[in-house]
Amino acid sequence: MTKPFRGVMLLTIAVACMALAMAVSNALAQDIKIGASLSVTGPASFLGAPEDKTLHLYVDKINAEGGVLGKKLQLVIYDDGGDPNKARTFATRLVEEDKVVVVVGGTTTGATLAMAPIFEDAQIPFVSLAGAVEIIDPVRKYVFKTPHTDRMACEKIFEDLKARGLTKIGMISGTDAFGKSMHEQCLKVVGNYGITVLADESYGAQDSDMTPQLTNIKNAAGLQAVVNPGFGQGPAIVTRNYKQLGITVPLYESHGVASKSYIDLAGPAAEAVRLPAAALLVADQLPDGDPQKPVVVAYKRAYEKATGQPVSTFGGHAYDGLFIVIEAIRRAGTADPKRIRDEIERTTGFIGTGGIVNMSPSDHLGLNLSAFRMLEIKNGDWTMVTATH
Repeated sequence: MTKPFRGVMLLTIAVACMALAMAVSNALAQDIKIGASLSVTGPASFLGAPEDKTLHLYVDKINAEGGVLGKKLQLVIYDDGGDPNKARTFATRLVEEDKVVVVVGGTTTGATLAMAPIFEDAQIPFVSLAGAVEIIDPVRKYVFKTPHTDRMACEKIFEDLKARGLTKIGMISGTDAFGKSMHEQCLKVVGNYGITVLADESYGAQDSDMTPQLTNIKNAAGLQAVVNPGFGQGPAIVTRNYKQLGITVPLYESHGVASKSYIDLAGPAAEAVRLPAAALLVADQLPDGDPQKPVVVAYKRAYEKATGQPVSTFGGHAYDGLFIVIEAIRRAGTADPKRIRDEIERTTGFIGTGGIVNMSPSDHLGLNLSAFRMLEIKNGDWTMVTATH
């Protein structure tokens, strides 16, 4: 081999080694991309906007503290406006163009169900922030969620009704994906509590007056309480119409209205309304020994300081989803989506705003009914219902 040829070969090898080293270095330096499609605007914005603010707040905080595995987090967020078709388009974009390794988002049940098959097919772990039980039942390998399910909301409400000796109810439900799902779940479990549904009405997302439906419920002989599965502005209208019709039996709402905006929209008519919700709404009322108190108080203070707005459980769902993912990435020691998925499923003892999470291959939520608190609105604010009712 001639000296010039040997020199060329050595140079070529050196260049190749440098290129490989640079490629490895670049790969190690790449940001960890976390995707989301949220309802930041539109009819579900009171859910999606706090989620968006929460993700930005804590990703910025984590990055300022050095990131995860020595890498920065990069948020890729789209606003689907609550439209399942847009959410599906954004899900495809997150997978094919943005190359995210995990997704925290899906504000509404409709948007989540539209996106789930795309992430499942792409084998990208997806932590939904929506309520319906059908998101995780039956279990999809790559799909998880943080909020309590609609079935759990029905069970918590029925527990409270039974404790009060109220067994004859009316139902008025939204026809959106969440409202339909919770309505179905309530009917599936109501018999377990010895409760009878005397009247069953519904309303559309664009309806501005539910007086006819509520009049039908009011006229049901023996009526003792009313349950309203729904979210968005509909339940606030139901609450105002309820008061206008002079209906005096207790009204229960779902955890889909667990934000101050519901109280503001419903006004004085919201007084004495009950609903199941996360401990976050009554953070300062929790006893000092409650393991959730340090978490929910810290999140509440950080969120309200950063945004100047009252905390809501919906932002809390995003907090829980983000940190379940962050802890999974740290345990995995890699940003590989399959390894992240495995570690999310192994989440145990995670103390979040929604409760203490213990997931498993058969449970991609990891919360039980004890994670729910029964709240009552008094003097325009949330209070915990005592055991004496």
